[in-house]
Amino acid sequence: MKWQGRARSSNVEDRRGSGGGGGGKTPGLIGIIILLVGAYYGVDLSGVVGTPSLGSATAQQSTLDSKLENRLEELSQVVLADTENAWKDYFAKHGQRYTPTTLVLYTGGTQTACGTGQAAMGPFYCPSDKKVYLDLSFYEDMRTKLGASGDAAFAYVIAHEVGHHVQNLLGILPQVHQAQQGAGKKQANALSVKLELQADCFAGIWGHYAVNQQIFEAGDIEKAMAAAASVGDDRLQQQAQGYAVPDSFTHGSSADRMKWLQRGLQGGDINTCNTFAAS
Repeated sequence: MKWQGRARSSNVEDRRGSGGGGGGKTPGLIGIIILLVGAYYGVDLSGVVGTPSLGSATAQQSTLDSKLENRLEELSQVVLADTENAWKDYFAKHGQRYTPTTLVLYTGGTQTACGTGQAAMGPFYCPSDKKVYLDLSFYEDMRTKLGASGDAAFAYVIAHEVGHHVQNLLGILPQVHQAQQGAGKKQANALSVKLELQADCFAGIWGHYAVNQQIFEAGDIEKAMAAAASVGDDRLQQQAQGYAVPDSFTHGSSADRMKWLQRGLQGGDINTCNTFAAS
């Protein structure tokens, strides 16, 4: 990715090194995978980390090399700025105004309007405060635990969470959450899958912008696609328990995640992202 030297977003809140709550040992690989199966790229944190913290707020130390951490901070700010430009242009073309999200950088754990967020859950979006939460160490987790690496893969993660913010702005998130309240478990899971796949498609719209702006280089799209595949419910469940249970999927299979990301990449059109009308 050609991101070095590009403009950075100022919509960033840095909580690293401050008391964040939710401290404690980092889970092992299986523990992380189990968390990811239920909550990866979480939107609604209630029931996952939406309960009050059981411990006092403690300062967390980053496990990243300082040089890498500084690089990832800049990368995140640049990607966020590019999502802002992409969605600002898109909303303007349709007579609307885009209100950016805020990216919160934290280490270990932090308080959100949705409850206590923890790094083991991966990046997430809280609709109540309209913020995206990211522990930069997830870059290494992707490489070592999920088999997805590279700047484009990390950028996809951020673009996916911004996609949830777009869903919130458009009123899709609250409508889906309301529908889930009166639904059975299987139906609620199916709605969650459609929501997540649409966020993948919205991430693809940012990718379409990145291609047009010549930000992506050879192999970057493949790395983003690999990142989407790495967090498919079927793949994560296979790693965690040796088999997949489709009715329990909340984010979609690897194949579906790649398909909807590709759809956004190809068309760059939000109208192609109606996962709720798809079978």
